Amino acid sequence: MKNILLFILVIILAFAGYYWYSSGNKKSSENEAKLEPFALKKHSEAFNGAVSAAMNAYFDMADAFVEADTAKVKEHNRRFIQLLDSIPMDELKNDTAHIYDMALNSLTGIKSNAESVLNMTDIQEMRKDFSMVSENLYPFFRVINYEGEIMYWQNCPMAFDDDKEANWISRTKEVFNPYLGKKHPKYRATMLHCGMVKDTIKAQ
Repeated sequence: MKNILLFILVIILAFAGYYWYSSGNKKSSENEAKLEPFALKKHSEAFNGAVSAAMNAYFDMADAFVEADTAKVKEHNRRFIQLLDSIPMDELKNDTAHIYDMALNSLTGIKSNAESVLNMTDIQEMRKDFSMVSENLYPFFRVINYEGEIMYWQNCPMAFDDDKEANWISRTKEVFNPYLGKKHPKYRATMLHCGMVKDTIKAQ
């Protein structure tokens, strides 16, 4: 008789334990389901507009490289530098994880190389500085949590001396190569579309 009662008690305890475990897991799952993802920090319209304006000048500079027009390159480059200075970078100080410091570091590299373009007369040297402007722009957009129109990170595998690659940012998926362009001394316009899309830059 004692064995039977003991057996029944064990069964009751087992069911009670299972019910407690199941109820606990269910409540935990319900609580987890109620958690909402963190909202992405949004920039002001002034910040996004200033970045967009600067990039339009950058794209015009890239187009001038395609045409091998050094005067236009410098004209758009000057506007690009001026518009970079109009970006309200102090807005990023309200963010976390040293976003402001990282973005400012990238911006310093962008401006330094852009200013170097103005001191060059040889278009190939100007293109090398343009490639460095681009290399600093790419991480800049990652750091600031870019919110504008989609852009394309493109690559030319033979930008310099047929074996040195270079990257740039384009507003179109179709490649218009600013390093080889339409008037290359060796290839003329045959390599205008040489290159590939390596990545997209878009709002997250």
